Amino acid sequence: MSDPKQSEPGKVVPLEPDVRRILAPNPSPMTFTGTNTYLLGTKNICVIDPGPDDEQHLNAILNAIEPGQQISAILCTHAHLDHTPLSAALQKASSAPTYAFGTAFEGETARMSDLRAGSLLGGGEGIDANFVPDIRLADGDKVELGDTQIEAIWTPGHLSNHMCFRSKDRVFSGDHVMGWATSMISPPDGDLEAFMASLVKLKSPHDRVFYPGHGSPVLDPSRRIEELFQHRLAREAQILEALAEGPGNARYLAQRIYLDIDVALISAAARNVLAHLIALEGRGAAQADGPISQDTVFSL
Repeated sequence: MSDPKQSEPGKVVPLEPDVRRILAPNPSPMTFTGTNTYLLGTKNICVIDPGPDDEQHLNAILNAIEPGQQISAILCTHAHLDHTPLSAALQKASSAPTYAFGTAFEGETARMSDLRAGSLLGGGEGIDANFVPDIRLADGDKVELGDTQIEAIWTPGHLSNHMCFRSKDRVFSGDHVMGWATSMISPPDGDLEAFMASLVKLKSPHDRVFYPGHGSPVLDPSRRIEELFQHRLAREAQILEALAEGPGNARYLAQRIYLDIDVALISAAARNVLAHLIALEGRGAAQADGPISQDTVFSL
């Protein structure tokens, strides 16, 4: 199996007889080497996560379609700017419909909706507010493309409209399960409780490999899911330990907990800590000194 980290943007990398991958030219600290766009199928091609609105990447996708093939479906794991914007141009070029759970905030819990309505929490980083799929998929829906069947798995957490897609013993896991990093959970867009439940939902002994939205294939999915689950439990324990020493807001706690992080990423770390604090407050394990915002001080 080829390693996506070793490929160049625009290069078509065969991963399996019916799976190819094209790396988008958008590397960054949050996207790693860039967005992975997958081409699934041998005749009727399903494009999974077309990526950012980039003409070079669009041409790379279209040029990868071989004689006798056609793009029949465009599947999007979630509505972030590094995953969905190119779907409009790709649909115009191919006439293929777009599939997803819904727009960016569809599926969010009442609590996250209330926090969003309060306008104190921030969030909205990287949201593709213009994305509207042609066809909405519910959890468990099937997309049939010739001899290729794809199952939609609703996995909110990183974003409320996040979906993974299973084909045979492969799962295209978007940003929910990656090998190179843990997922960013920035409330109210992200929801830690939903993320943890989605990890449990994804764990299956029958899945051989996960193809994530960024980075290399995850070759032991069950083990990686358990690592991510335990990582979040350990982070929660660190936050509770820090709160036992005294109250603090998310950024203050992040600076005390993330001791080896690049200073440029401390704001992202603070958003993850805030997600944990909101979950702890919801369970009664922590309390906020007022309406929840980025600067709210929490205590035990």
